[in-house]
Amino acid sequence: MWGIIPAAGNGTRIQPLAFSKELLPVGGRLSGDGRARPKAVSEYLVDRMALAGATKVCFVISPSKGDILKYYGGHCDVAEIAFVVQPTALGLCDAIFRAHAVIPHDEPVLVGLPDTIWFPEDALRALPDDRLSFLLFPVETPEVFDAVVTDEAGRVLAIDVKSPEVRSNWIWGAFKMPGHVYHELRAFWQARPEPDEYIGTLVNAWLAQGGEAVGVRAGTLYADVGTLEGYRMAMELLGPGMAQVAR
Repeated sequence: MWGIIPAAGNGTRIQPLAFSKELLPVGGRLSGDGRARPKAVSEYLVDRMALAGATKVCFVISPSKGDILKYYGGHCDVAEIAFVVQPTALGLCDAIFRAHAVIPHDEPVLVGLPDTIWFPEDALRALPDDRLSFLLFPVETPEVFDAVVTDEAGRVLAIDVKSPEVRSNWIWGAFKMPGHVYHELRAFWQARPEPDEYIGTLVNAWLAQGGEAVGVRAGTLYADVGTLEGYRMAMELLGPGMAQVAR
């Protein structure tokens, strides 16, 4: 199974930083020699993808983010790492579909955001292999995220993209699909009159023409570390004893 991590964004919400926001230290971990060291925020997503069965992870980076390549090229021990370049920041859809050359049609693919930390750690295991599915989390401010509207059976009816008239407090934090659906969705995106920037608007159009997706409410806690408030929340979640409680 592959994981795709779009990491080409400029991180304007948490600047100024002297490095890529995906390497922002949050919490810590033990290295191979038993020493404690800081843990980059994006490592939490890599670990969660590996827990769900991903053995290969593709980072989509911009030309200016060589520090991510250097960081993961040197020590990642839970998955094989590949890198694809997004030459210009053209949105999340463009970043995700830049990985198309390495994604086979016959393997599932996971997609997550590298500046988020969420629990439980193994929540991605709840997503099925055979359809487009979104891992959902309850939040207090769904209007600043992409809120997912589902029916009682979990079928996705619509995604409210950063809408003040949000109809659900459940947002997507990651998603999964078969490889062939990934390629079908990419072809659909390319054929659109104006290629979508956001996954939510693309999926809404996909649903309108007969596509299907499900939302799985397996998430419990979600922190967007791309903002100062979210960074503080993540540090609190990872404080003494909190990570074990949140699993």
